[in-house]
Amino acid sequence: MIQQFIRLVAVVAALTLTQPAFAMVGGGGAPSPAAASAVVTIVGSHGNSCTGTLIARDVVLTAAHCIAPGTTTKIVDYKSQPPRLLDIRRTAVHPQFDMQSLLAHRATADVALLQLASPLAAQPAALGGALMPVTVGMRLTVVGMGVAVAGDGRSGGVARAASLAVTGRPGTLQIRLVDPSTNNTRAGLGACTGDSGAPAFLDSSGGVVIGIVSWSTGPNNASGCGGLTGVTPLALYRDWILKTARSWGAGI
Repeated sequence: MIQQFIRLVAVVAALTLTQPAFAMVGGGGAPSPAAASAVVTIVGSHGNSCTGTLIARDVVLTAAHCIAPGTTTKIVDYKSQPPRLLDIRRTAVHPQFDMQSLLAHRATADVALLQLASPLAAQPAALGGALMPVTVGMRLTVVGMGVAVAGDGRSGGVARAASLAVTGRPGTLQIRLVDPSTNNTRAGLGACTGDSGAPAFLDSSGGVVIGIVSWSTGPNNASGCGGLTGVTPLALYRDWILKTARSWGAGI
């Protein structure tokens, strides 16, 4: 356990990453105060870093692939100086999540919850409705805690927002987002290292979460960041999220 804690401290200091968890590159700006208050950084003892969203004062919504088996997971509290690590009481991964589907950028139940050992004094974000319609061209605001420069772990740990447009054929299983100014032909705004699990808000106010970031690509679907941002919509998983959180005593 001591060695795991030492590794976690190193992650907080450098925000480096060895797991497939995808941060906001391309010049993402400051999010709304509501969104900034609700997003948190998740770190694991194996060096992974992700973003999560408070949906209750002690419950964090994130991506399933951020919760690795046999890994000690913590939340980073950047509001204290120096930053401190907050304990997790328990975690739950959606039973239909499949890692191989995720790695192939195919739709899967990439959804997980973490319960903090102690609640945070922050305003949680609200979950969108069960049948939230998503259409091509709709703008979603993604807010992540990952890196601003691909490959530079020191550029992470700050909440950044990007207004991205829905592209392709959006549905209840997967949403693909793109920077409309670059349209996936050259590097633009998008999720990157440390942004997995980041919320996709219905509007820039940071009030309603309708999806979470699962993966990213570079321009023209190459590996990297700044091309497409893959989002898992919450419509099909909302009942599981609410049932699990309420079984933990969360008032949502």
